[in-house]
Amino acid sequence: MANTNIKDLENKSKWLRKTCFEMLLSVKQGHPGSILSQIEILVSLYYGGIIKFFKNEPFHPEKDKIIISKGHAAMGLYPIFADIGYFGKKEIENFGKSDCILKLFGNISIPGIDCTSGSLGHGLGVGCGFALSAKRKNTKNKTFIVLSEGEMYEGSIWESALFASHNSLDNLIVILDRNRNIILGDTEDCLALEPIKDKWMSFGFHVETVDGHSIVDLIDTFNNLDKIKNKSKIIIANTTKGKGISFMENKPNWHYWNPLSEDLIKKARSELSTNE
Repeated sequence: MANTNIKDLENKSKWLRKTCFEMLLSVKQGHPGSILSQIEILVSLYYGGIIKFFKNEPFHPEKDKIIISKGHAAMGLYPIFADIGYFGKKEIENFGKSDCILKLFGNISIPGIDCTSGSLGHGLGVGCGFALSAKRKNTKNKTFIVLSEGEMYEGSIWESALFASHNSLDNLIVILDRNRNIILGDTEDCLALEPIKDKWMSFGFHVETVDGHSIVDLIDTFNNLDKIKNKSKIIIANTTKGKGISFMENKPNWHYWNPLSEDLIKKARSELSTNE
């Protein structure tokens, strides 16, 4: 299902961003800022030919693993999973209803979700386990992890980074969604994380930095990572929290859903449509 037409992939991003907004609006809860910042990353993975998957087969043994470690943003995968046949598209329409299989947070009861996430800082450790297992079994499965920068405040992240480097997990690809904002504000004001690149390099990772909203740059960077052997890899994807809706962009308070007036709903829909 890989697509090398960048315009098509950009349109996929617009579709995914709009769909996620409508899902959030339908239940009036969730985490729009974190979901909207990762859209181009997910589209590049699934429609840009990066991640291996099998249409209509969410449990295929040869598929790559994906973990949205910031589990509050895992619902960004749901429209993609419905689109590739992991479950019926009706589930997207039913999101938030009692009989819907989709949850606000990623849960392994959902076809396609490889790890129940939400407790921040755990996804990398689980991903290391998947990657080590694949190496020991001599399979070609890769593990992709979307990490939030707030998770770098957790010691478990750095313990896992040590483990990954010690075991030369070159089938482990981390994407840091670097939108600079956590619920408390800008990370550099709360507890400075920079220099992020130097930190990951010191733990033995190969590090790339990219515009996290440029599908061209993302796909080129993902493809170039295949040349790197015997090292775990991390892409620092510089993004905008709440990307695509002006009154949400770079606003820490939009980490969580807030009540919206009819005027703001209309504004959001207009901006998401205009961006086409």
